Amino acid sequence: MIHPVILCGGAGTRLWPSSRRSLPKQFAPLLGEQSLFQKACLLAAAPGHAPPLIVTGEDVRFIVKEQLAELALPPAAILIEPEARSTAPAVLLAALHLQRVDPDAVMLVFPSDQLIRDSTAFRAAVAAALAAAQAGSFVTFGIEPTGPDTGFGYLELADPAARTANTPQPLQRFVEKPDAATAAGFIATGRYLWNAGIFLFTATAIIDAFARYAPDILAAVRKASAATEADLGFTRFNRSEWARAPAISIDYAIMEKAGNLAVMPCQAGWVDLGDWARVWAEMARDAAGNVLTGPATAIDCTGSLLRSEAAGLHVVGLGLADMLVVATADAVLVAPRAASPQVGQVVARLQQAGIAQAASGARELRPWGWFERIATGTGFQVKRIMVKPGESMSLQSHTQRAEHWVVVAGTATMQLGDDVRELHANQSAYIPVGARHRLSNRGTEPVLLIEVQTGPYLGEDDIVRYEDQYSRPGRP
Repeated sequence: MIHPVILCGGAGTRLWPSSRRSLPKQFAPLLGEQSLFQKACLLAAAPGHAPPLIVTGEDVRFIVKEQLAELALPPAAILIEPEARSTAPAVLLAALHLQRVDPDAVMLVFPSDQLIRDSTAFRAAVAAALAAAQAGSFVTFGIEPTGPDTGFGYLELADPAARTANTPQPLQRFVEKPDAATAAGFIATGRYLWNAGIFLFTATAIIDAFARYAPDILAAVRKASAATEADLGFTRFNRSEWARAPAISIDYAIMEKAGNLAVMPCQAGWVDLGDWARVWAEMARDAAGNVLTGPATAIDCTGSLLRSEAAGLHVVGLGLADMLVVATADAVLVAPRAASPQVGQVVARLQQAGIAQAASGARELRPWGWFERIATGTGFQVKRIMVKPGESMSLQSHTQRAEHWVVVAGTATMQLGDDVRELHANQSAYIPVGARHRLSNRGTEPVLLIEVQTGPYLGEDDIVRYEDQYSRPGRP
């Protein structure tokens, strides 16, 4: 049976400010209402496939769970990487897990931050490659290049005619991202396909390959996975052993060294949404070549992307040509469309300067719901908070701030010390510094409230947790 393995790592910094560490691009609704991760899960849900196996990180695990629930698509398991170590350890972690579940498991490994338009063609390519994978080959899926792009790895074939074959073809070599001149030379030969980072192989074959080509990774990941821990629907692994695994991609660790490689040419409308220029190219454009998303107006503009993700914030472009304007509630990006690949460098500069917007947005997701900052000043901060039905914040206290709550909608159950009471719309409560408190939603509708914090320090790390149904640590 084919077991889809969806990798959910990566920060997607070139799609800032929509993509940040708190909500990486694969979970953001860049194209329509569904995220790229959700589109990947639906693609994996093919007849004859097992439920998807998800490999993700600690910070986004509840986003994964929530977005799967929105699709009513239960996963086979959600494996939590103790820390990001690139794709080789992540793939091996999934292989070791699957080998225990199904000794004959065939793994279909693909990232969650790309788009495949034609699911029928993709599934046909997977079916065509299955026999080769079951026979022990490592099948990688190759994409017909549209030009000499330096953002992708390349796959060299022996015969140019093999680029359009409908069966797996021998692979001459992997080539990591080349410079512009080299990429142009590759295209001129007609023997190269783009490397999509999608693989089909058996769990046994890839584990054997690690034993031969990367035994240090196998030793570390095997020890890390020896003692698993179930936690709220997630599977955790030993952090200290995991940290011994080198951070390296599956291409470098295995594929560049292995001899049993094959390429499955795949013409399924594959798109790498790596930067804003590619998002612009993928979306419907008006007669002047503009893409407008959210409350946005283009006047005398051509070839531009105007995007507003903030309620009440209307983006207006006047006389723009080939520009990007992306506005969120707390940050605005303005850049030439051609500069899209450099947006990641902007994020690095912001991080070096200690600017919070580099990694987190005005709205921060939590397993119980979300909060967003409305106003901040010396000694105070105002937040809007939503608690989902059936969810609860942790029992907690703060050492440096007091809080005032005003319920706007729904019915909140508030615990303050030993006192428990309900708060309805237009009712309020005061939480002194150091008081143990918790807010829960026992109803069927979301609870919305306004929180006013006052004190000398208002950081999110001023939380002491005593009880938490999501197994978060005592301090965030």
